[in-house]
Amino acid sequence: MRRLLRRLTADTTYLLLGLPLALIAFCLLSVGLSAGVGLVVVWIGVPLLALTLLGARGLGDIERVRVRGVLDKPLSRPRYPEAPAGAGWVRRVVTPLLSGQSWLDVLHGFVVFPVATLTFCVAVTWWAATAFGLLYPLYGWITSNIPGNQQLPELIGLGSGYVVDTAFYFFLGLVFAVTLVPVIRGCAVMQASLGRALLTGVAELHERIEGLTEGRNAAVHAEADALRRLERDIHDGPQQRLVHLAMELSRAQRELQRDASAAHDTIGQAITATRETLDELRALSRGIAPPILADRGLAPALAALAGRCTVPVELDVQVAERFPALVENTVYFLTAEALTNVAKHSRATSCSVTLTRIGDSLLLTIGDDGVGGAHVAKGHGLAGLADRVRVVEGELTVNSPAGGPTLIVAEVPCG
Repeated sequence: MRRLLRRLTADTTYLLLGLPLALIAFCLLSVGLSAGVGLVVVWIGVPLLALTLLGARGLGDIERVRVRGVLDKPLSRPRYPEAPAGAGWVRRVVTPLLSGQSWLDVLHGFVVFPVATLTFCVAVTWWAATAFGLLYPLYGWITSNIPGNQQLPELIGLGSGYVVDTAFYFFLGLVFAVTLVPVIRGCAVMQASLGRALLTGVAELHERIEGLTEGRNAAVHAEADALRRLERDIHDGPQQRLVHLAMELSRAQRELQRDASAAHDTIGQAITATRETLDELRALSRGIAPPILADRGLAPALAALAGRCTVPVELDVQVAERFPALVENTVYFLTAEALTNVAKHSRATSCSVTLTRIGDSLLLTIGDDGVGGAHVAKGHGLAGLADRVRVVEGELTVNSPAGGPTLIVAEVPCG
């Protein structure tokens, strides 16, 4: 209830302040644009237009702060162009005129005025009707007893008198009171959404494009790192083993002609080396495309990872449905890399992995009781995790103070 009252108070304040601010903006912008356009032929209008656009920018900043309080969302402030260092006064004056967002700020100043007038009237009417109706029993005996004063109930045929008037107006006030919160909230959101669309829409689009660019770059870097690791692992592991195997088989071929017993032992060692190489290749292939993930889904794949980890893992997977391949691969490799770091660096005695679905996102939580100190800075074990999460537009949080414990939380969109 307290939260509802705070929300109602904030929305009402937003609407009541909206009209005077919109009126000020409308008057300033109207005068500034009219004078600037009228005097542009003698060049005095150019700096006037620039000052008008700068004023619209300041008024837009005020509205962005107000809109953020109504929508409870972080809003992006547009990046207005600036004149280069050392530019002359003409360039500095003309620069604000070349910003598309500045003209959107001006457009908002004109469009919001009728909207703010309407929402202001609705807010005042609803509050006044609520107060008038609910408080009528306190003062109604005065108005009901004025000679010749016909109240609304009498005009519509419901009767006259203090009791009839009180019942009618109190019920009317109750109706307005019940609808007060949704009506005020709807007006505030409508006006704030208009401000968001005109004042931050382009900035949000630019941030979206930048985010996609960063995600693409992160995917490229993550793929390149994975390929480099794979190349190094193949070079240091199976490739060396295969070279050694070829040498052993050549030696066995030479020994076969003069000492069959020695050749038998050499072939046995070669068979053992072959099995070890196959095991290592299987381990590497799991890092590329684990068959169990493609065939059976996340729960069995994560169970296989937990079973191979040298640290005891408590696994809790609360999802059974299948997801897009990119999502499943991301969750799988996040878990694989995190468990690898737990086994190599954490000195932990236990680890927990939890996977749940919340709305349109998968929430992966990995914790251990190790020594801590993990972070996602470049050059550290968890550096690739942030890139993998960024590829799917997810969020990664690592909380690992010195001395532990470590908690890794990844939110991966799956909708």
